[in-house]
Amino acid sequence: MTVLSTAPKTFEACLQACVKCAQACEECFAACLQEQDVQQRTNCIKVLNDCAEICFQAVQYMARNSQFAKALCQVCATICDACAKECEMFKDTHCQECARICRECAEECRKMA
Repeated sequence: MTVLSTAPKTFEACLQACVKCAQACEECFAACLQEQDVQQRTNCIKVLNDCAEICFQAVQYMARNSQFAKALCQVCATICDACAKECEMFKDTHCQECARICRECAEECRKMA
C-alpha cells in the first residue's frame, strides 16, 4: 500500500488496518443514521466518528514516520476497542461487521505501539 515507498514497512499492516477501519466506521455511521432506533445509537454514532477520525490521523502520522506515530496508535487501539464494544450492542450486519474490523485494527495498532 505504500505509495511513495517512504513509509517504514513495519507500519504497513497497521496502515492498511486503519484505512479499512476508518472506512468501515464511516459506512456504519451512515447506516446507523438510517436505522429506526437512531436515538438509541447516539453514543455509538459519536464513537464511530471518533474512531474514523483517529484512524485517519494514525495513517497520517505513520505515513510521515512521525515520532509520535506509536503513541497515537496506542490511543487508536483504545478508541477502536471502544467502538467495537458500542457496535456489538447492535445486532444489524453493518454494526457487527464494523465491530469485527475495529477489533482487527485495535490489534494491529497494539502491535505498533
